[in-house]
Amino acid sequence: MRSWLTYTAARLALFAGAFGVVYLFGARSWIALILAWVISGLASYVLLSKWRDQMSASVVDWSNKREKQDKAVGSRLVGGAAREDEIQDELLRAQEAEAAAAAETERNGEKPAREAEKAAESAEKAGEEAPEAEGTRK
Repeated sequence: MRSWLTYTAARLALFAGAFGVVYLFGARSWIALILAWVISGLASYVLLSKWRDQMSASVVDWSNKREKQDKAVGSRLVGGAAREDEIQDELLRAQEAEAAAAAETERNGEKPAREAEKAAESAEKAGEEAPEAEGTRK
């Protein structure tokens, strides 16, 4: 950060100096701005190469650190998504097994345990006896 600030301040100072010199020689308005921009660019290429290299190195270091952090976050996200997928798959398998067991119970002609319990509870609430199983009525 410091090298970026130093280099930028030096570039602005070169631009201001070049603008002052161009203005003293009689250039005005847009022409003075363009000439100062070109002169300060050439001067900074020669005079500020050391600071530009330092700034470039600090930007590369910062970029590498940021990339490592992004990879770490990405791997944590991938791991979390994989765990979430495993949990969803496990729940899906449990639901499929429950549905298969209910279908098997219905194929055998038996009421599922939950339905029988619900029928008994509703009959008790109504003050009646629980309904008899099919085939046992007289």
